[in-house]
Amino acid sequence: MSDIKSGANLLFLREEELRQGIELLFFAYRDFTGEADAMLAKHGFGRAHHRVIYFVGRHPGMSVSELLTILKITKQSLSRVLSQLVAEGFIVQRQGVRDRRQRLLELTEKGVDLERQLTERQRRRIARAYREAGPGAVEGFRKVLAGMVDEPDRSRFLAGVAPQPRPRGGR
Repeated sequence: MSDIKSGANLLFLREEELRQGIELLFFAYRDFTGEADAMLAKHGFGRAHHRVIYFVGRHPGMSVSELLTILKITKQSLSRVLSQLVAEGFIVQRQGVRDRRQRLLELTEKGVDLERQLTERQRRRIARAYREAGPGAVEGFRKVLAGMVDEPDRSRFLAGVAPQPRPRGGR
């Protein structure tokens, strides 16, 4: 039997180690969202607005249906947030080319600017943590986070590269 002198035996995590992981996740999420929350508040927006802006920016031309699938929220919740973002000029909706009932979403120039500002702050935070942790830890972190994500979304990230934004205009 090998003697483990440093670190936890990761195959047999104790309750305290699991609780520390939960607590770290709470604190990390608080700090990860803190700067973005302050920026969003200036516009009268919340985290739901941020998620919509982020995913529409990441996947220009995505349909409302695709966004609902990613966010796992009700149509009513999305409608409220999306209506505000459209009314204030952050997002435009276009009819689908093949299916005119389909609503395709894109950020406006104003939306692109806000998404860039929000994401840049979070990108810097992640980049700093990745640099401090090193490449092995980064891969382990990705695996841990992916392991917490329900299927089928998990498979989007286990291939090694997150899905790339689609070309403008949707499917």
